Amino acid sequence: MEEENVLSFQFITILSFVAVASAGLLPLQQEYHAAPVVPTTTVVKTVAPVAYAHAKPVLVKHEAHYDDHPQYNYNYDVNDEHTGDVHSQTEERDGDVVRGEYSLIDADGFRRVVQYTVDPHSGFNAIVNRYPLDHVKTVVKQVAPITLVKQYPQPQAYHQHH
Repeated sequence: MEEENVLSFQFITILSFVAVASAGLLPLQQEYHAAPVVPTTTVVKTVAPVAYAHAKPVLVKHEAHYDDHPQYNYNYDVNDEHTGDVHSQTEERDGDVVRGEYSLIDADGFRRVVQYTVDPHSGFNAIVNRYPLDHVKTVVKQVAPITLVKQYPQPQAYHQHH
């Protein structure tokens, strides 16, 4: 029984080495050549181990450009007749002051317009106005009526006669 355990241990050990070598975790086996047998001189040839060099990443410090007076402006409009999505925005920045406005159509048929400003002294301030729309396009999809309660036949009373 003990001999069987030793053999299975050796078998598992050999299989482990084969698996590790096939996975590339161990370097390939080096080749050795037998020296010719010469009675007066013995020469042994060996192969030096291979050294692997891995390139290290070069770290370069990126000098970030700091704009002490940033400026930009942008705007966009969306008017999708298929979905009824209508909204827009415009914004501009001059240094630490940002001004903008955006609008959208709320689900209740009002147009919401938000005008905002941001500056270091006052922070964020917004004025919100809502305007009713007379010609709101409501998208309603017609569906077949749904029966919410299933109708079952009336139960019949069973009378027992004694």
